[in-house]
Amino acid sequence: MEMTIHRSRWTRSLSMEYWSKGDSLSVIYITAPPRERGTAFLKRGTEVWQWQPAIERIIKIPPSMMSQSWMGSDFTNDDLVKEASIVDDYTHTLLGDSTIRGHECHLIQMVPRPAAPIVWSKVLVWIEKDRYIELRAEYYNEQNEQENTLTLSDIKQMGGREIPTRWTMSPANEPQKSTTMRYESMEFNTPIRDSFFAQRTIKRMPR
Repeated sequence: MEMTIHRSRWTRSLSMEYWSKGDSLSVIYITAPPRERGTAFLKRGTEVWQWQPAIERIIKIPPSMMSQSWMGSDFTNDDLVKEASIVDDYTHTLLGDSTIRGHECHLIQMVPRPAAPIVWSKVLVWIEKDRYIELRAEYYNEQNEQENTLTLSDIKQMGGREIPTRWTMSPANEPQKSTTMRYESMEFNTPIRDSFFAQRTIKRMPR
């Protein structure tokens, strides 16, 4: 997949590969540009590490940093490695129906549970009724002000499923900024050993 960070004066792109197993295991490996190639992230349960090949060190990312920018983008560390669980860390309320880009959707409010390590006061999510595909999400800060908007589009068949292949995160008060992720291919139900999701794996990624 490819991530493109848009700013008023510049644009920067990253290419990466991503593996996951369930909600608790994942690896992200950056393949380009050359300066970042080899940088990798590992999630096991609620613990997250980053491998920095330039200094040959693994750094554990504490929960307090999960809301910070991932690689200078508008996505957070938590957006990419999914430390927070949509099912376990939020309570959900169906607010009603809404239309997004001509699609009839369920509008759902997600409020973090008291003990959840989440900075948002709430998240509003639009789920298309026919295919149960997420089309939009709005993130609100502790002052109940909208901070970010996630737009999901370009729905295609990948790995036998219909999924949004273009994800754009936009800060609510900074229209000149946005970050877009594009999925180029995706496979589901591919066997992966749990042992793949280990620190030794991210240390051995090609540079």
